[in-house]
Amino acid sequence: MAPTMKYWDDWTDSKDMDAMWDDSDVCTEWVAAGEKRGSKVHMSRNTCGEPFVTQTEMRAMAKIVVERHFHGRVDLLMICAIAEVESDRKPLAYRFEPKLGEASTGLMQTLQSTAEWLAKDMGYTYYTNDCSSPMLYRPFVSVYFGAAFLNWLSTYKNKIQNEEFIVRAYNGGPKNATTGKTLIYFNKYLKSKQTLLSQSKDYYLNSVSKRPMGNDGLTCNEVDNESNSVSLPEKSCSRNMTSSSSSGMDWVYWDDKATADEMESLWRNETVKTEWLKSGETVGKVRFARDAEMRPYLTRIELKAVAEMVINRHFEGGLNPDMLCAVAEVCSRRLLYGWDSTNGILNLSLHTALWLQNSLGYKAYHIHDIEDLYRPFVSMYFAASYMTWLSTYENVQRTEQFIVKSYLLGPQNINSKNAGPYWLKYLQSLSLYQQETKRKNKQCGIQ
Repeated sequence: MAPTMKYWDDWTDSKDMDAMWDDSDVCTEWVAAGEKRGSKVHMSRNTCGEPFVTQTEMRAMAKIVVERHFHGRVDLLMICAIAEVESDRKPLAYRFEPKLGEASTGLMQTLQSTAEWLAKDMGYTYYTNDCSSPMLYRPFVSVYFGAAFLNWLSTYKNKIQNEEFIVRAYNGGPKNATTGKTLIYFNKYLKSKQTLLSQSKDYYLNSVSKRPMGNDGLTCNEVDNESNSVSLPEKSCSRNMTSSSSSGMDWVYWDDKATADEMESLWRNETVKTEWLKSGETVGKVRFARDAEMRPYLTRIELKAVAEMVINRHFEGGLNPDMLCAVAEVCSRRLLYGWDSTNGILNLSLHTALWLQNSLGYKAYHIHDIEDLYRPFVSMYFAASYMTWLSTYENVQRTEQFIVKSYLLGPQNINSKNAGPYWLKYLQSLSLYQQETKRKNKQCGIQ
């Protein structure tokens, strides 16, 4: 039998309650309902007397969880739409699954076994190691584990998965992502998503309206404090394979990730052209190089060319392309889909990119979803935009060190314990590009 649920405070940590009160939309809604900060907040109830979470509360919870724990890698709208389908936003929802011999519980209808696996095997232990049903009734705990599962599904089998796979696998498991049952579920999800968009489109597209997400910036990869070396893709693997890999992962093509004009510019770059012809590429069908794990990545020559083109076209040469390339080395190891995230070669979150586009007017490229950030020119453009903003953060002309540390950790965290190792990795990566630049300049001088 499900427990009673009268007050938010009885089912929510004080830190999360403060975060909810700090959300302007939630605060407005709660004050209008007669709630007062410092007093317990009543849960809303439907006509049947069951507690439920309002859409405003649901959006705020999803935003808090995603920004705090997943650095923008999980789609807020996806979480909210799934909560609509799974539980109708009722935190005490309970559904016994006869075939599994257990129940799905809470807002996101998480199975206890799934939550235990996420906590014990995947390290999602922020809220608890106890994944019993009473814990999963707690709204924030349910959203946390739901988002964790979505995050895991997004790169299932080390491959970037699309929205349909993620949602259908959330419902029926990865093995059932193509069955008729999960198709019906996906259609319900799409309907719910469309309804939410029609009601609050601006919120979901501009969830961070005045500042970037998180700690005034994005978070990059975890630093290995035992070493300052930069682990990069093996060039030896490159493109020297004739067909799809034995792992079943198909080639990814530049032509699908760049416009015709961008591809023409890359072919006009003599260094890029030489590299591509040497590896057997042809106009209209240029493969991305792949590392030993068959992950597509940009060569240093390609990355440098993209950085130079973006800066010359959109920033009047105001940024150093070597700096952008070195940051990409640290953030993603030049992997097209990112190393320890799904935010592309510059590890820029969708929220930050949308903020740059919609609030600061960086509109040379228009983005709509995370897939857009898997396009090298788009990712480079918004990373350069963010660095430009950081260069005069709080109306003060900033140093290269401040810009780089702020990009990787956020302006408020440039003195954190990770800042030093990040900076050393950046300097190591930067030297690789500076040496190449000096070599090219020397050749030009001889001619």
